[in-house]
Amino acid sequence: MAGGRTEEHGPENGFASLDRSVPRLLPHIDASVLPSLGGFGKHQKQLVILTWIPALFIGFSQFSDYFLLAQPNGTCVQPPGANDSNWTLPSTAPPLLLWANSTLDADSALCACKEWRLELQTGLSQNVVTKWQLVCNSAWKVHIAKFSLLVGSIFGYLVMGVMADWYGRHPVLILCVLFMLLFGVSVAFSVNVTMFSTLRFFEGFCLAGLALSLYVLRIELCLPDWRFSMTMVASFLMVGGQLLMPGVAALCRHWPNRDDWQVLQIVIISPFVLMLPYVWIFPESLRWLLATQQYRRSKVMMLRIARKNQVDMTTDPNGVLTELEQELHKKPERSCIIKMMSTRNLWKNIVVLCVNSLTGYGIHHCFARSMMDPEARPTALCHADYYTMAGIAVATCLAVCPAVGLMGRRGGLLTFMIITALASLLQLGLLNLIGKYSLRHDTVLRDSLNRKFSVAFSIIGMFSSHAVSTLSIFFCAEITPTVIRGGGLGLVLASAGFGMLTAPIMELHNQKGYFLHHVIFACCTLLCIICLLLLPEPRGQPLPESLADGETFTRQQLLHPGEQHLLLSKIDRDYSRVHDTPIHLTATGGATAAVATALAAVPASYALATGGEVIGNHAIANGV
Repeated sequence: MAGGRTEEHGPENGFASLDRSVPRLLPHIDASVLPSLGGFGKHQKQLVILTWIPALFIGFSQFSDYFLLAQPNGTCVQPPGANDSNWTLPSTAPPLLLWANSTLDADSALCACKEWRLELQTGLSQNVVTKWQLVCNSAWKVHIAKFSLLVGSIFGYLVMGVMADWYGRHPVLILCVLFMLLFGVSVAFSVNVTMFSTLRFFEGFCLAGLALSLYVLRIELCLPDWRFSMTMVASFLMVGGQLLMPGVAALCRHWPNRDDWQVLQIVIISPFVLMLPYVWIFPESLRWLLATQQYRRSKVMMLRIARKNQVDMTTDPNGVLTELEQELHKKPERSCIIKMMSTRNLWKNIVVLCVNSLTGYGIHHCFARSMMDPEARPTALCHADYYTMAGIAVATCLAVCPAVGLMGRRGGLLTFMIITALASLLQLGLLNLIGKYSLRHDTVLRDSLNRKFSVAFSIIGMFSSHAVSTLSIFFCAEITPTVIRGGGLGLVLASAGFGMLTAPIMELHNQKGYFLHHVIFACCTLLCIICLLLLPEPRGQPLPESLADGETFTRQQLLHPGEQHLLLSKIDRDYSRVHDTPIHLTATGGATAAVATALAAVPASYALATGGEVIGNHAIANGV
């Protein structure tokens, strides 16, 4: 087979030998096990729907920072030295930016204001910033609070991914739900910003484990033809949570006897209570049980699925249960993501996708920053900006579906990465050319044209970079073997978290070094375009189950084996006419004369005994 997984030869592994002594039917879950249980039947569809419902709640939590930590407009009610006639500074400004530029004399004086009146523009009447007056010299604490959720998510993806491979998807799911409720509700009762940031770290940790386990369970429930569509439905629901979040925040405004930011936190966490019954109604992944050789639990699970799908397993024409009975004596064998280092092809695929995910989310912030009005405050977030980003996310999900359907996973990912690179390079280079070589005298028209091009390229770049990030995560889930799928997906999601972490880092430094930041990620897009050509195409392919399957999941060869054999085969040609050239005849005559002279110098008896044979062999060698 020219591409996909090949069964005729072992894996190209220069580090360790992988055990391929597996049963005949049980490892082929998509081809033999699931079809014998009814395929993508009623039971699997119900479980997939159960994985969709929390996606909406996860969307609420992931975008809660835009409201809980939104920057307010500040009015100085009681300026320092109010009786001083020299007080001529404006009394209204965003306090956070004043702290960032506190080296200026005017801003330093304004930060000396004795009393602020802070007003939010994001639906709430009070949030964490206004509650604890996180302005001027205390504004850095807002960035720490933003870091805490993202850093907690990064650690959650890494740790919970490994635990999902070792202990199973179901225990990780239930554990994350319980602690998500505990830490999420505790955040609402924080007494200071330090407690708020600490609890948000653990909330992000549990949120990451919850999102990862649901993603893996959804992928492992589906047959190849259903995987992408079922995943995209969950993506739409998460974007729906982003769109509904301002309305939820507006409903929590002016709540009696309680700060409305606390009400908002409780509202977005309380729906996770609906997941508590998952302890009983949501089973462990059958695919993971079979991949880790837990055949006794697999047998119980298979009989349960067949009963709910109304499939009679007593006849069992495929012989799956018969083979399962013969393997019950085997002990479970679990794997860890560390074993990926002993492979040659698998680790390369995961590293490429990690770099893609990091680049997609990192450059997304560059485009978002370029789209903002340079005259406006960098940290000011209005509803228009929020809904613009949400609208771009919706458009991305709508465009990814037909693109992947036409070009496949690798083709779609490569196309969107090329668009991202072009948008970034044109924005960095074309805008400078417009300002340098054209419209030198009409500065107003030049600035207006520059601004319009910047916004256009920013929208295109945000659109394509969001698609790159989405496809990189899905790509990793498809090509990573079941035994380490949690760990591999955790690495790619953690890389995405590092990309998102660049946004609060740039805000903390007041956008200093923003241009260099954009240039670095633009170079990374060019590197990713080259690396994407090394990836396989998983569309229509069964999910790899073992490390050996993942190692042989390679990209399609440019030449078919037959063509390559013809290209490398030795072809016999007739060179008899070459001997008739004058140069060859002259060389042959000279060689014959030299041999005759040498024979005359040896004893006659030796020459008579061997001379004829020597001359004959030499003549044959020279074509005479």
